[in-house]
Amino acid sequence: MEYENSHTPIAPSILYWGTPVVLLSTENPDGTANLAPMSSAFWLGWRGMLGLGAGSQTARNLRRTGECVLNLPSDEQADAVDRLALTTGNACMSAGKSARGYRYQPDKFGVAQLTPAPSDTVAPPRIAECPVAMEATLATTHPIADDNEQERGAIVAFEVVVRRVWVHDEIRDTERADHVDPDAWRPLIMSFQQLYRLGPRARSSRLATIPEQSYRDSEYVPVAT
Repeated sequence: MEYENSHTPIAPSILYWGTPVVLLSTENPDGTANLAPMSSAFWLGWRGMLGLGAGSQTARNLRRTGECVLNLPSDEQADAVDRLALTTGNACMSAGKSARGYRYQPDKFGVAQLTPAPSDTVAPPRIAECPVAMEATLATTHPIADDNEQERGAIVAFEVVVRRVWVHDEIRDTERADHVDPDAWRPLIMSFQQLYRLGPRARSSRLATIPEQSYRDSEYVPVAT
């Protein structure tokens, strides 16, 4: 196949090529829990980077308390995630969200039909139904698009430190402690505003010949047994 002239330049409005959905739980000023779906997230070691609108209730809560839980739904929780779409925990809704059809909803767990579970190291609850939950604390914030006068202050990246990782037993590797079975873990993926499942493994990777243990960083603290 000839690839020399196979690309066409385009200017898409968003660049959501496909990332796992995160249901981010934080604590509201009145002590209730807020729950927000997002997918601008990635992890390096036991650090996570979360891209959020600076004026969102989640961002406000995270700045104030410095705590959150990153709940990762499986593809079986797509309906629950979609029930949270176009909701906000901020009663003072921005004009932008109002124009997009958002509605104020103080009971996010109730709307999503999900069950809160107590966390060990932070105040916000985990989601019992999600196969993965990572308790985390805020390390620092990073401005996004600070060089753009029109976008300055609108988006922020939160750097968090994962303090505790919880997983359902069905996604654990049966032969190796503290390992996740990638063939059992089926994350929900957001790509260009749509929800997707992962397909089957394309092939074995040579990177998998490197023991996972060699990537463990100095921040890791084993769970007490």
